[in-house]
Amino acid sequence: MSCHPYAALAAQRLLPVLRTADADAAVRRTTALLAAGCRVVELTTSVPGWAGAVARTVPLADAHGRPALVGVGTVTAAGQAEAALDAGAAFLVSPYPAPEVRALAARRGAVFVEGGFTPGEIAAAVGRAGAAKIFPAHVAGPGFLRSLTAVLPAAVLLPTGGIRPAEVGDWLAAGATAVGVGRGLPDDPAELAAVFAALAGPCCAGCGEPREHRESTESGERTGRAPRTEGYR
Repeated sequence: MSCHPYAALAAQRLLPVLRTADADAAVRRTTALLAAGCRVVELTTSVPGWAGAVARTVPLADAHGRPALVGVGTVTAAGQAEAALDAGAAFLVSPYPAPEVRALAARRGAVFVEGGFTPGEIAAAVGRAGAAKIFPAHVAGPGFLRSLTAVLPAAVLLPTGGIRPAEVGDWLAAGATAVGVGRGLPDDPAELAAVFAALAGPCCAGCGEPREHRESTESGERTGRAPRTEGYR
């Protein structure tokens, strides 16, 4: 039994969001991320030939042999959602409320993290699917997220947009399940691996995670928040 994308995100804590010049670059970067210990990657529809890149990366595994979970972001229309799922996407992400995508995801039984910015948009997305993307997160800051988690304590919240890698810890401490980062991750393989190793927590019991990640972490020491790995829809 493979783990749910929400559980994998909660364990990984940092979600790379790829906007590359072409599909080949997206495949190369995804391959490098997986080799560095990343398991969950988001490719966006802004990448030329993105559907082909998704199809080429879905069969890959991470450094520990676990199947990659490749999602597609910036999905705002039903046609994009259909193409993404046909290519094997593990989940869909929109930057703002997207009723067409929501309906298609429901029909296909797909995981859809719907975007929002206002408390009403975010709460509505959480009410439908248990999760929401907060975008553009940098406009509001970690304090905004902290206020949201006070009233949505069980929500899977993914702040994304304008967040630098050095700021990830602040967002996790404010209550983020995982933080979307589009730029600034190192290219050097060792440095990239160190980023993910510093954040990684235990995943769910069914995902076949490596033994070194299976310890019970006192997450407050590293990020201020323990990852949620149970009860995902």
